[in-house]
Amino acid sequence: MSVQAAISDTGAPAAGPDGHPGKPARRRSGVQLLVLGVLLAVASWCALSLGTPYVPLHRLFGGDEITQVVVSELRVPRLVLALLAGACLGAAGLVLQEALRNPLAVPEMLGVSSGAALGVAAPLVLAVAVPAAVQPLLAIGGAALGGGLTLLAAGLGRSPSAVLLTGAAVAAALQAALLVLMVMADQLDLQLIYRYLLGSLSARTWEDVTGLWPWLLIAVPALVLCAPVLAVLRLGDDDAEALGVRARRARFAALAVAVVLIAPVTAVCGPVAWVGFLAPQLARRLNPRSDAVGWLPWSAAWGAVVVALADVPARLALAPVEIPVGAWTALLGVPAGVALLRRAR
Repeated sequence: MSVQAAISDTGAPAAGPDGHPGKPARRRSGVQLLVLGVLLAVASWCALSLGTPYVPLHRLFGGDEITQVVVSELRVPRLVLALLAGACLGAAGLVLQEALRNPLAVPEMLGVSSGAALGVAAPLVLAVAVPAAVQPLLAIGGAALGGGLTLLAAGLGRSPSAVLLTGAAVAAALQAALLVLMVMADQLDLQLIYRYLLGSLSARTWEDVTGLWPWLLIAVPALVLCAPVLAVLRLGDDDAEALGVRARRARFAALAVAVVLIAPVTAVCGPVAWVGFLAPQLARRLNPRSDAVGWLPWSAAWGAVVVALADVPARLALAPVEIPVGAWTALLGVPAGVALLRRAR
């Protein structure tokens, strides 16, 4: 059996006479693209126009000097960062879920997000001056520590279910370490750490956005190479081995790709919760006959839209006080994701 045939047996899109996906799959993709475009337009208008000061649509790029500073230096970079962060988290969530063949395999339950947050928060509490360029490296180190502990404790990834259960324990231990740091922190640092741990886009600038590009240049090619392997892993370890894919090594590689996606975002925004859970569920629900290769771009797109939409009430619901965007992604994302899981079953 060829790899292509094996993957199609697991639910690839129905093909037409010319070998391309049939009309229902193309129609479904067109509808999904339209919905994403409308939601993105609404989120972008709310992000750029609403707030203090209110900026009408016709003045977004032609108003007075103060309006231009507010839009170009505060609101546009925040919107771009929300889209990039959501896309990274959505793609990382799909990578982890496909590698472990479990829809609950999200960064929050594998020690990856907690480890990245611990790597960034520890120097703040310990009063160690860390340049902004080094923070992503600390986050990657913490995320690799959390993910590595999970795989080592689970027997180097022999069983996907064991990895998931062990990851939940490792994540709890790392969150306990974060609580210890919060007890040690003074009042000012405690407020900063608390807001950071909930995930926030407040006061982010173009410098924060440009800090993500080097990591995206590494992660995007890795994602392109990783997606076909994830489609084979979905068949199960034995079948994947028979098709020439070393399941344990592939699982390690998938975790490494997820770390490179999650850690820099966590360093800049904090752990924006449960985007990596909801976005893949939406991608699968709206493309039920696809595979990891087809789901990956949709999961990234849904992640970007989810964070951009969640940032609107985060800014405006209790204005002038801002609610961390991670609180909204968890509040809205978890019930929606659970509902999607129940309907899929």
